[in-house]
Amino acid sequence: MAEQRLLVEGDTCWRTVEAERFAPIIDGADYLAHVKSAMLGAENRILLVGWDFDARTTFEPGRGTLPGPNQLGPFLFWLLWRRPHLKVYVLKTNLRLLSVFERYWYSIVPVEWLNRITSERMHLAVDGAHPTGAVHHQKVVVIDDAVAFCGGIDLTLGRWDTRDHTADNPGRRGGGESYGPRHEVAAVVDGPAAQALGELARDRWRQATGEELPPLGPGASVWPQHCEPALRHVEVGIARTLPSLPEREEVREVEALNLAAIAAARDIIYLENQYLASRGICEALADRLRERNGPEVIVVLPRTSESPLERESMDSARERMLRLLWEADEYDRLGVYWPAVPGGQSLYVHSKVVVIDDRFLRIGSSNLNNRSLGFDSECDLALEDSPDREDIRTHITDMRDGLLAEHLRLPLDSVRAEIRARGSILKAVDTLRGRSLRKFTPHMVSADAGPFAENDLMDPVRVPTSLAVSVASVAIALVTWPLVKGAPGAWSVVRAVGKRVGLPI
Repeated sequence: MAEQRLLVEGDTCWRTVEAERFAPIIDGADYLAHVKSAMLGAENRILLVGWDFDARTTFEPGRGTLPGPNQLGPFLFWLLWRRPHLKVYVLKTNLRLLSVFERYWYSIVPVEWLNRITSERMHLAVDGAHPTGAVHHQKVVVIDDAVAFCGGIDLTLGRWDTRDHTADNPGRRGGGESYGPRHEVAAVVDGPAAQALGELARDRWRQATGEELPPLGPGASVWPQHCEPALRHVEVGIARTLPSLPEREEVREVEALNLAAIAAARDIIYLENQYLASRGICEALADRLRERNGPEVIVVLPRTSESPLERESMDSARERMLRLLWEADEYDRLGVYWPAVPGGQSLYVHSKVVVIDDRFLRIGSSNLNNRSLGFDSECDLALEDSPDREDIRTHITDMRDGLLAEHLRLPLDSVRAEIRARGSILKAVDTLRGRSLRKFTPHMVSADAGPFAENDLMDPVRVPTSLAVSVASVAIALVTWPLVKGAPGAWSVVRAVGKRVGLPI
């Protein structure tokens, strides 16, 4: 009996389109180099859509090997000088403080003034076409509608790292400050898949600015020079999250795709993500763990979130979700880990990856939290196997095993030999992990418990019915909580302050 397709247009994805070439890009060093390489070939238009940008972003720390300036801002102006027909469009979310192109653009004067004093072919915009409190989290780079990048990496500071994630890599500096090891994943496509991502990016620009950008006809290839395609002529699904707006219903393709993929797993569910905070996703995983012959589940997460706000909200929600999964793991088929580099420093996992058996691969911007499934904007790319495409199944397996080998800090052949010997990916990981891939434990996460876990103010499932009240409640909670944290009845104090001013905290 044929398996039901996971990629269904209008349900689990927006479109399925052919990529003439497809390649995953693992970690920031390769991503930044490949993006610059592709932009070097641009003739007509570069469209950058992201959560954040910074002109100081360095493509190749140290001595650059690619032509042109080695930082994003000067490089784009250099390209405009060299290419008389080229136009550059940069679009970011407007929720954060406007640090985009800090010390160069955005941060000192309003965008409309910046567009007057910079090159007439450089167009900068911030996108406020979202519900209050939501963010545009999509990360897409489109070059001449011919090549497009999509994944979890913004062209901003603190993203560069190599796959060996050494403890003290001098290249990991941004804005004059060093940062720790970081793990990222993205993908690059060309052909109709790139054109579809171009349409998505142009639609974002239109919603933000009211300006229609025309599609571009087929042009010269701008595929990054040293990026070897993993697959050719392959169908790619594009899945989105879009929150509801007065003129648009919400889109929850990412959530539908995640749930369909989890339900379809036979042997192994492999997840890498920045967060684990969605109860709907974790209940689906728990259901599979309770099955006597269900799949193994391996989850790779960062040890802790980056900011205090994320630790209070996302990590506290993760503590609940992990306990849910541990309680459901009746047959010992669950492993939840955080990677460490030599010396014990944690590797910050910022990737958003789902691998199901040798059947399904999803790479994108969406996290396993509620915001990413219905409140923020997201964009993911997905591959699904086909009966006549052994190369797709091989690539999906290669992707999963390669990521495990990276986290285990072992050669790929060694990891695969252990998988064959154990007859179980989970048992192989537990045998090989040593000090490089460490297990979360109930005692470890007990300190993460907090009052903001699964709080609709921090991680809403969808657009709140009263946005003004929700935003005001968040403000009260954030101001009050640091002052009383650790005191007996701390959360009661926060609630009391909220109620005093008439807010439902």
